Amino acid sequence: MSTPDSNSYVFEPGDAGADVSQQIRDISEVPAIEVITTAAVHLMSAAAVKLGLAEEDNAAELKDLDEARKLITALAGLVTAAAPEIGSQHAGPLRDGLRSLQLAFREESLIPDAPGKGPGEKFTGAVN
Repeated sequence: MSTPDSNSYVFEPGDAGADVSQQIRDISEVPAIEVITTAAVHLMSAAAVKLGLAEEDNAAELKDLDEARKLITALAGLVTAAAPEIGSQHAGPLRDGLRSLQLAFREESLIPDAPGKGPGEKFTGAVN
């Protein structure tokens, strides 16, 4: 059972405003391409872990194909939408990584998706 205090947040003013200002200033200096590619790499890494591809001893325990599907679909949407903005030099490797994850998902899945119905394929087209 929870107490009233355990579910409430108390705002404590202090140096938090200065910290937020510094973070805003820091992010303003980062090029959009870097933000986009960093987000894509995070999605790729998370999807790989959820596919059981981690190098850890417990990789099989971390596998969750439902979560991997969501991450791959989000990655496909990001890569597809961002490609015209970031150029082929940056989009190419992201597309390659995405395709590898889509193929790995097909291999791991016990019930295969119909062509064009796999994770992210509504954005990328069927992956074979």
